Amino acid sequence: MRTHAVIFTLLLGVFSQISANAKENELVFASDFEGNPLAQPWSWIMGCQLARAEPRSGESALLCAEGSSSIVSKYPVAEAGLLEFWVKPQNSQTQYRINVLTSPVLKLDAKWQHVALIDVSPNANEYLAHRVSIDDPSRQYIRLDIEAVNGPISLDDLTLDKVRLDIALQKNEQKIIGGILDKLKQDKNYEVQAESFRTLGKNYAAQLESQRQYLEYSHAIYSSITFVLATTERNKMSNPLGYNTFRAVLTDAKRVASPLQQARLGSMVKPFGDLATATLNVVSAGAYSAFAEPFKSFLAATFDRANYDNSDLSRSDKKFAEENGLKIYQQAERFMGEIEKELQQVTALDNDLVNMQKNLDAFRRDLDKHLRSYLQHASIARTPENYSRMMSKDEQSRAVIIAEASANISAKADALLAANSNAELVQYMIKTTEKMDEFQEFKERFNQITSAMLTFYDRFERSIAAEQNPFTDPSDRAVWEQHAQSARSYIGQSKEAFTKAFM
Repeated sequence: MRTHAVIFTLLLGVFSQISANAKENELVFASDFEGNPLAQPWSWIMGCQLARAEPRSGESALLCAEGSSSIVSKYPVAEAGLLEFWVKPQNSQTQYRINVLTSPVLKLDAKWQHVALIDVSPNANEYLAHRVSIDDPSRQYIRLDIEAVNGPISLDDLTLDKVRLDIALQKNEQKIIGGILDKLKQDKNYEVQAESFRTLGKNYAAQLESQRQYLEYSHAIYSSITFVLATTERNKMSNPLGYNTFRAVLTDAKRVASPLQQARLGSMVKPFGDLATATLNVVSAGAYSAFAEPFKSFLAATFDRANYDNSDLSRSDKKFAEENGLKIYQQAERFMGEIEKELQQVTALDNDLVNMQKNLDAFRRDLDKHLRSYLQHASIARTPENYSRMMSKDEQSRAVIIAEASANISAKADALLAANSNAELVQYMIKTTEKMDEFQEFKERFNQITSAMLTFYDRFERSIAAEQNPFTDPSDRAVWEQHAQSARSYIGQSKEAFTKAFM
C-alpha cells in the first residue's frame, strides 16, 4: 500500500484544534455517518467524503475513493475493545485492504501500532461485516488506512465497543510482566516478587476458560432451532412444487400426456418432493439445471399436435391441448425464469454457509490442538481425562484444573528463580507469554467467523425483503410472501440469539 505520510502533513493545522477540544475518557463511540460531518467521531482526512456512497442503513455512508484514503478518530479512545464496521465494494471487481492502527498521540512523528489488516478479494458488491479486536485499556487514537482497487468502497455503521474488564486487567498485568522480563533479559540484580509470578500464572490460566468458551461457541454457532427453521423456510421458497403455477402446468401436461410420458414426468419432478403429500425437498442449483431444459423440451413435445393427434385422448382433451398448449408453455417458461432467480439467491446463501462451516471446522480443530498444547505447557498431562475436565460442563471441575495450571506456571518460574537459572527463566517466561499471545490469532479468526455470520444474516434478510419477490402470478407471490414472513420471524430470532450469545 502507498505511504500515508502526505496525509499527516495536511493535518498539522487540524490536530491542534482536535486535541484542544478532545473529550476525556471516551469509552465507546459509533458512527452511522448521518447528519453533520462535524458531529462525527471520525475525521476523514484523504480520499473519503459523505457523498455518493451507498448506505447500508439510514440515508448516508462514507465513500472512500479508489486508491488510498484514511480516517482517524477525533478523540483518543479509552479502553478500546471490538471495532466493527461494514464495507460495500462498488462492483464485483473491486478489492480493498484496510489497515487498522493505533497511537497514543497525533503527531507527524507518532509511532502507529499495527493492529490488523483486512484484505478482501473481488467478490459480490454487497455489504460485508468486519470485526477487529483492539483490546487496549490505554487512551489511543484509531486510524483506518484504506486502499481500494477497481472502484471505491462505501463504509457504514462503524462502532467501537469498550474493552472487557477482564481483558483490560490482563493487559495491564502483562505490561508489568513485560517489565520483569526486560529486567531478566538484562541480567541485573533485583528482587522479583512472588506476586509477579502468581500474576503470570493467573493470566495464563485465565485463557484456558476463554479457549473453552470459544470452542463451545464454535460448536453451537449454527445449531439454534430458529436458524434451522429460517433456512428451511428459505429453501422451500426455491422449490417449484410449492407454487400453484408449476402444479397447474404439471396437471395440464398430465392431461394430454400418454401413460409413458406421465411416468417420465413423474421421474423428472421426483427430486423436488412428493406432489401428492406436498412434501418439499431442498432443491440444489445442480438438480434444477439438470431439470429445466429437459422439462421445457418435454412440454413442447407433449403439446405438439403430432403428439396429441395420434393419441387416445378424448376430443375435449385434444381441443384443450390445441387451444392452450402455447399459453401453458409460455406460462411455464416465465415461471421457471422466476424460480431460477429465487434459486440463485438460495444457492448463494448455501455457498456462504458451506464456506463458513469449513472455516469454523478448521478453527475448531486448530483451537482444540492449541488448548491441549496450552495445558501441557502448564505441566498438566496431555490426557483425555484432563482435556475432559477442562471442557466439562461442571464449573467446579474446570476451576480445579485452572487452579492447577495457574499454580504450576507460578511454581515453575519460582523454581527457576530460586535456582538462579536466569537464562532458563527468561526462556520460560518468553515461551509462556508466547503461548498467551498465540490465542490472539484465534480471537481474530473468531472475529472473522462472526463477521461472516453477520454478513450472512444481512444477506439473508435482504433476500427475503418484500421487494425481492420474483413472481408475477398473484397466488405465487402470496405463497412466497407467506414463507418469507415465517423466515423473517425465524431469522430475526436467530440473529438476536446469536448477538446475545456470541457478540
